[in-house]
Amino acid sequence: MNATLKDVAIRAGVSRSAVSRAFTDGASVSEKMRRKVEKAADELGYSPNLLARSLTTRRTKMIGLISNNFHNPIFLTVFDQFTRALQERGLRPLLVNLSDETDPQNSVRMMREYSVDGVIVASSTLPPGFSKAFRDQGMPVVHTFGRHSSAPSVHVVGIDNVECGRMAARTLADRGYTHVGFMGGPESATSTQDRQAGFLDELKKHSHITCDVSYAAAYAFDAGRNEMLRLADTGMAQAYFCGDDVLSIGALSALRDRGLSVPDDVGVIGLNDMEMAGWENINLTTIHQPIKQIINSSVELIVAMLEEPDRYPEARIFPCSVVERGTLCPVP
Repeated sequence: MNATLKDVAIRAGVSRSAVSRAFTDGASVSEKMRRKVEKAADELGYSPNLLARSLTTRRTKMIGLISNNFHNPIFLTVFDQFTRALQERGLRPLLVNLSDETDPQNSVRMMREYSVDGVIVASSTLPPGFSKAFRDQGMPVVHTFGRHSSAPSVHVVGIDNVECGRMAARTLADRGYTHVGFMGGPESATSTQDRQAGFLDELKKHSHITCDVSYAAAYAFDAGRNEMLRLADTGMAQAYFCGDDVLSIGALSALRDRGLSVPDDVGVIGLNDMEMAGWENINLTTIHQPIKQIINSSVELIVAMLEEPDRYPEARIFPCSVVERGTLCPVP
């Protein structure tokens, strides 16, 4: 049978309440007492019941981690880094896959059922109102990769997608392209809307450049490939800003199938700088998003909110940069 708290108390020669305090963060117990209890627990192979302890502390140490795009390989990196960062701080992630769901009520209900201490919404496509639904229910929440705002309704950590669109447009203009295309993700996604807005706004400064706009059905390889195949059959621009690396890689696959050379026939620039973008057979020119710093900052915020739930919402925005590889022609 598994050792119990009572067994540890008998072995250590202390009261059961002393054992409980020794395993409770911040509880009043001397270092000598803590070492005595831990030694007895090790000898008996005892581990405290975290769920039972949560009934006393009113803390489960669970953080809901919610996302809606498991088809994009970038989220393998996102989930790996999030789970590591949370676990290093003694927190446990509860992963929620929204799939195509956009109504927050089911997720809010699930988070309440599991009594999570906080929520991280990791999505660049969901509107600000989705995260706000958790705050309205009194849950600490951070929207990672959320829409930039000077007056956010919840904590937002990410990038300025409008500026990234401008950055992509400047990059294509500097290379002398006169007919460019914006191939975004889903038209309803906030990241698509903002990247397109910045891209088109910057192109207004270059009246000699014409622009086509199209959208892929999802931030996914097949969606990018299918949209670029359609474009190849209906008329091509000289270069494309694909609103995401995985869309760009799908587009590169389609261009190869149509016998077009990149960058000689068509140029491509992506966004994210995911690991495979740097693979030799892809070699994608892209805009680097500092994912590790964004995730660490998000975890810092949610930890701080556990102690100060009423912190005023802030936006933490990280700068991006162009990573030169081989899918655009050089600057003349």
